[in-house]
Amino acid sequence: MIYTVTLNPAVDKTVTIPDFRPGEVNRIRQMRVDAGGKGINVSKCLQSLGQSSVVCGIFGGSSGENLLAMLRRQGLEVLPVFVTGENRTNLKIVDTQNHTNTDINEPGPTVDEAVLAQLFQTMALRLKSGDTVILSGSLPVGAQPELYRKWIEEFVCLGVRVILDADGEPMRQGVQAAPYLVKPNDLELSGLVGRELRSEAELIEAGRHLMRIGVQEVLISRGGDGALYLTQEGCFRSDALKVPVLSTVGAGDSTVAAMAYGFEKGMTAPDRLRLAVAMGAASVTCSGTQAPGAELVWELFQKAYIQEV
Repeated sequence: MIYTVTLNPAVDKTVTIPDFRPGEVNRIRQMRVDAGGKGINVSKCLQSLGQSSVVCGIFGGSSGENLLAMLRRQGLEVLPVFVTGENRTNLKIVDTQNHTNTDINEPGPTVDEAVLAQLFQTMALRLKSGDTVILSGSLPVGAQPELYRKWIEEFVCLGVRVILDADGEPMRQGVQAAPYLVKPNDLELSGLVGRELRSEAELIEAGRHLMRIGVQEVLISRGGDGALYLTQEGCFRSDALKVPVLSTVGAGDSTVAAMAYGFEKGMTAPDRLRLAVAMGAASVTCSGTQAPGAELVWELFQKAYIQEV
């Protein structure tokens, strides 16, 4: 089973404002509301591919009740822990004229150690060897930056495959516990190794450094330049697929979903990368943080070209 963890979920409100201008009155052309947060986005993408998962998260207040209702209406299984504060509402501004995406994210509720321990114990009682846990997104206010590292150490002892998609200090701490796969983008990887990585060769060497300290696989997303995937089978490259872009929000989460799906189905490393590129491309054609349709994903899967580096 695949478990996605969202410690700071959100109601994502995506608005379309052509020629968005800060400091002026702007008129919303379109609006949609989605259950969001990186782990939740992963579960929505897995569901689109026909793969079940369990959404594990912290929910609070009326916004948390709204989130739970949205997830359950979508048919997702949820393992919730409750707090008294309100889950955040994040505003995503899509400017279709200037081709920009602006995120305005709330901090979310303060979460104490007891609540985090409750969620961890609830998950640990259900996990079995061979399961996959996806830790992704920002930590809530009140959580310590070493949280992901501590959880990964425990999950690995249970025989669980861990995928980590984070940034900053939580990512830096997390890689020390040797998760199975990490998914930085090129800027995040530069921050992780402490220097600007300008070339493909430098990105590959940084990825290999992570593998030398215990990470099994590294997926480096490069936006319009495609992706690099370092595994025990080799290093693979894929160019980005050309598709019309509506919103880039959630594209990285869709690639994580593709990796988890590929592990679950026993796909080869090149096919996992092919699916990740297809999922990412399909995702940006959608508005908001809705999951792309499976038909489009598999159509793009056939078009993705993988090279061994």
